[in-house]
Amino acid sequence: MNSAPATGIEEIPAWLPGLLQTCDSAYPTGGYAHSGGLEGLVQAGVVRDAASLGRHLQEIILPALRQVDLPLAAQAWRALARPDWERVGELCFLSSALRPARELRLAAENTGRQRVELLAHLHPDSLATAFHAEAVRGRWPGAHPIAAALEGRLWGAPEQAVLVSLGYSTLAASLAAAMKLLRIGQNAAQGLLTTALRQLPEAITTARQLRDPEMGWFNPWLEIASARHESADHRMFIS
Repeated sequence: MNSAPATGIEEIPAWLPGLLQTCDSAYPTGGYAHSGGLEGLVQAGVVRDAASLGRHLQEIILPALRQVDLPLAAQAWRALARPDWERVGELCFLSSALRPARELRLAAENTGRQRVELLAHLHPDSLATAFHAEAVRGRWPGAHPIAAALEGRLWGAPEQAVLVSLGYSTLAASLAAAMKLLRIGQNAAQGLLTTALRQLPEAITTARQLRDPEMGWFNPWLEIASARHESADHRMFIS
């Protein structure tokens, strides 16, 4: 005898709707104004088509996620459980220190700050409000991955779900920018996204085990292109 399909709202994790909200392109984080250095690479001719865009995801975006943003978010998620504000502040400063290019550093700081301020506005008298107060008191720089961890903690999302959300959002944002900068259609972009997402779980597994001295990543193409982009005569994106 077949049982009736489960349809109750209790089957849905309570944290899932909130986490989906933060991944939506309509969520006002300011991320739409940034290409993560991609526009500079396009101007330099390094990224020019689907094949080179795929290499950009493999050689720049995924390694940066694995070595910088994902481990920072994982450690912040753990520190926010107590919360250990001293450690959270250290991670905010570390997030900026690990970004050599000024333009990319300011982008991460600005979007991170905007996310925290939005959370505090949407959820007064919450962990977000306390975080914002501590950030102002300690003069912490904004930090996009730390803000992602705060969002996850606020919704009660598990660590791995927070990291998947951050990874997906970063990859999807890169491809959204690429479709404005290159002659590449939605089908090609989704194909590249599918390939990158298959590698995201491995990047997350590595990132969750990294300690502070093991964090960090550098690609001279990206740093040079970002430095040139900062003073370019014509720009579609801030970074």
